[in-house]
Amino acid sequence: MSYTTLKTLHILSMVLLFGTGLGSAFYKWMADHSGNVAHMAITNRHVVLADWIFTTPTVIFQPLSGLWMVHLLGLPLATPWIAASLALYALAGACWLPVVLLQIRMRGLAAEAAARGGALPPAYWRMARWWFWLGVPAFSAMVGVVALMVGKHAPGFAS
Repeated sequence: MSYTTLKTLHILSMVLLFGTGLGSAFYKWMADHSGNVAHMAITNRHVVLADWIFTTPTVIFQPLSGLWMVHLLGLPLATPWIAASLALYALAGACWLPVVLLQIRMRGLAAEAAARGGALPPAYWRMARWWFWLGVPAFSAMVGVVALMVGKHAPGFAS
């Protein structure tokens, strides 16, 4: 595979990763604030599905394609923008893994509440707060990764 093809796939993968994450967060946040338990159950189910279909493959592809490009260019991993990107990506991943588990648990709680026509338990709302606050550093880290990908040749970054 050529470097240009790999870079194109890497960028498209990042767009898909970033867009799915932001879109899922928006729709889940809006559903949670609708007060409609049935809507929340459906949205939680779709958010978990989107993570499996879109986010998980791109989470795997991103570092593999990035490291492959670094290898093709003969750059050391200690190159400042590469090291910073990997550190930020690791931070985002450390936040994302518990978020996935929270989403799966919230999906179950919302489905149970919708099936019985009742309210969501307090545990759902505790998990929703954790979900939100884990998303803040994860999203911020991914913005940083994108900025480093784009600005790698900017002054201050050794290529």
